[in-house]
Amino acid sequence: MKLNCDLGESFGHWTKGQDEKIMPLIDLANVACGFHAADPLTMQKTVQLACKHNISIGAHPAYHDLLGFGRRSIKYSSQELTAILHYQIGALQAICASENCEVDYVKPHGALYNDMMSNLLIFRTVCQAISALNNARNARLKKARIKKDHSDKKLPLIVQAVPDPEPFKLIAAEYKIELWFEAFADRAYQDNGALVPRNNDNAVIVDVEQVVTRCQKLIAEQKLLSINGKPLTLEVDTLCVHGDNPAAINLVEKLRALLNAS
Repeated sequence: MKLNCDLGESFGHWTKGQDEKIMPLIDLANVACGFHAADPLTMQKTVQLACKHNISIGAHPAYHDLLGFGRRSIKYSSQELTAILHYQIGALQAICASENCEVDYVKPHGALYNDMMSNLLIFRTVCQAISALNNARNARLKKARIKKDHSDKKLPLIVQAVPDPEPFKLIAAEYKIELWFEAFADRAYQDNGALVPRNNDNAVIVDVEQVVTRCQKLIAEQKLLSINGKPLTLEVDTLCVHGDNPAAINLVEKLRALLNAS
């Protein structure tokens, strides 16, 4: 099980998170692409930091909502949503290319992520957008006669682990998208497997020992307890911890040790 974290969320003179301390402890860095946070220089510095520590880089696209940090739903047509995804992923791909590395996966941010998980039409659009990028890349490499092992690379999509993942698996399979299922180490869950909304006081868990204990159960039994104590059976490939959690550094260190020992 890999550890992922949302990073690169500073903007101009405004600093958010503790990227330099967190980056060496994780496996996957979800890099903001400018629509909910970050700017081109922040993106470049985050990519350089990830490369320095040999961390996989993921595009973290969002709705166009800097003021709301991407946490407000915006209604887009399928064509518009595809365009904003390509715009953000493409920007990060260009920066990665300049640093001699690649975008390895995609994980939508905030309201886009939540909407994708609650609306299969939006989820389908996200899969279509990623599939178009995968197909275009592989077609270019095939035309350039690049070896098959390079031309077959596709961008996986990180999605929330839910009690019934089959509808998401079926749609992703249509577009040949590999799904990586994630659980949120420091977020409270409702009984139906959805996250407790962030506007609730108990949405984010800041008690480090509580987070570690629930993650131990998840690793050992594939079960995570809801806010009411209901066990949720989840298929999980990666754990997410939020860099803006007040206990982020201590929490990431403890989770890194836990995953290394498992």
